[in-house]
Amino acid sequence: MANDAVAGNVTRVAPTGPGDGDDPVRAVLAAYTHDLVTAVDETLDTFLTAEVDALNDIDASMGRFAATAREAVLTGGKRIRSTFAYWGWRGAVGGTAALPPVLPALAALELLHTFALVHDDVMDASTTRRGRPTAHVALAEQHVAAGHRGDPGRFGEAVAVLIGDLCMVWADQLLAHASVPSTRLFEVRRCYDQMRVETVAGQYLDVLGENDPGSWSVDRALRVARYKTASYTVQRPLLFGACLAGVPADDPLVSAYTRYGLAVGEAFQLRDDLLGVYGDPAATGKPAGDDLRTGKPTTLLMLARELATPAQLTALERAADGPVETLAGLVAETGAVTRVEQMIAERVSEALAALDAAPVDQTARTALSGLATAAANRRA
Repeated sequence: MANDAVAGNVTRVAPTGPGDGDDPVRAVLAAYTHDLVTAVDETLDTFLTAEVDALNDIDASMGRFAATAREAVLTGGKRIRSTFAYWGWRGAVGGTAALPPVLPALAALELLHTFALVHDDVMDASTTRRGRPTAHVALAEQHVAAGHRGDPGRFGEAVAVLIGDLCMVWADQLLAHASVPSTRLFEVRRCYDQMRVETVAGQYLDVLGENDPGSWSVDRALRVARYKTASYTVQRPLLFGACLAGVPADDPLVSAYTRYGLAVGEAFQLRDDLLGVYGDPAATGKPAGDDLRTGKPTTLLMLARELATPAQLTALERAADGPVETLAGLVAETGAVTRVEQMIAERVSEALAALDAAPVDQTARTALSGLATAAANRRA
């Protein structure tokens, strides 16, 4: 089984940089954690198959609903959160500890991620995710195909919310399958709960920003990035992994992970801001320009307004309702893109400096260094 082999197979030759392959994140994951990703997917598949079967026994329509949720979890995704959690754990326990006891906890983070994605897509009215229709869009199409009564869009959104809720419950159930001492599991759960609270808080600020852009600023946009993305993508998963390993809160490793996780998480979101405007939809799986089209006050857009000359600011305001390509060009002319690239580089440097002080072995240090660079320079 892949689960039994993971601990011994994740230390491979690292890519030399983001130019290796089409997607630097995938290159690093393939180099270090291919077997881990396979084990996480197998764990999810086994768990979800049993859950779908149980709901199908209640009613066939429930089985179809659960199968849609299962597909949302298993289709695509890089397993970034479980990977950072793995290295948070691996950096604490070394290379000889057995992975299977903590594997359910790592896989649970992917269920939490699906919950967040499905709800986020509803709130943002996104139509594609990972190159496929988003859950609420696909469900609306199913409603039409089945000839049901009522508003297909409303049905799709309502059921998508339920799918997200179900994934949240499934994450709790799978986390409970981790084989760690009960006292340690309590601390793991505390970290997990904090991650969920921060994710919801960041999502609320994101929604608020779209509805009250006049009160937003670069600092506030970065605060959204910290709570919506940095917390549950990098920082909390690392600390989650440390908790699984039994690392106390006052340990120097926790301080190093906290500093590294915040820096990489912010760099991840800043890159996401750029990809949302200038990325290739074939690579990102999402249309380019959605953030500009909706006026979302991202760090990129806030910087553009802050750096713009009076003439450029007037042009930005006039172009707000025009073609996205025009607005994207104006944003770049302000120097905001260059500044965001600088901010990403600064955060990668901060993350690597934090690793220098982290009490981890060379394998974990090299893997986390590669992940920091790859997350900041990804194209998808």
